[in-house]
Amino acid sequence: MAFCNIQPRTHWMQTPGSTANCPPGLEYLTQINHLFVCQCFDLLEVFSPFETNKTYDVMNNQGQRLYFAEEKSNCFIRHFCGPSRPFTMTIYDNVGCDVITLHKALRWSCCWSNCCLQKLKVEAPPGEIIGYVYQYYHPFLPMFKITNENKENLMKIRGPCVVSSCLKDLNFNLLSLDEEMIIGKISNQWIGFMRELFTNTNKFGIQFPFDLDVRIKALLLGASFLIWTTCILNSGHKSQPEKSYQTLLALSFASPQQN
Repeated sequence: MAFCNIQPRTHWMQTPGSTANCPPGLEYLTQINHLFVCQCFDLLEVFSPFETNKTYDVMNNQGQRLYFAEEKSNCFIRHFCGPSRPFTMTIYDNVGCDVITLHKALRWSCCWSNCCLQKLKVEAPPGEIIGYVYQYYHPFLPMFKITNENKENLMKIRGPCVVSSCLKDLNFNLLSLDEEMIIGKISNQWIGFMRELFTNTNKFGIQFPFDLDVRIKALLLGASFLIWTTCILNSGHKSQPEKSYQTLLALSFASPQQN
């Protein structure tokens, strides 16, 4: 799906002015404290057994589109690897310029082997690395760390035991490096089996300080895609296939709190 073929379902947010020390295209992130990432409806997936490349709208809390994201992956790999597949996610602004690129490596969903731990590289603008999201070993919980372009640790993400949380809200806490302070939270709201069955809606959110550096906000956006594809979908927490236009992620930036 090319950028020029996007259907005008929503209005674009007004383009902000340039900001000092901000990668081009990330100026939107300086002005918002909420983001919503919604998967776009694909008719081909509804009437065929084949899984297509996913596309998403990234919107603010007023329903205005900030970005459009498009997955690029191999059809054969999508079919046989499912959510564990490698992909490149390109995120475009309102004039079709690619401003963020996410590169996910091929990893199976297992936290007991280094070859299976998840990894995501984030570039903004494309070709310029701003950081990484790594999963690291824990015997029971999904654990991630966010690093800058020099692979220096910035924060950690601690998730629940997803398999045993299939009938609960899922919360991934954003932690300081010493894990003593909860800086924010990534959460997936479980709305009940019957409602999910008929509405096919899942909500996923992040709370984090409003004045966070835009590069870290972009890294958190990438981390949200990584957590969604590797932890939530692989756990079976979502009972229905992604067949409708639905909200996947809701990102809001709030004040930190003590653990």
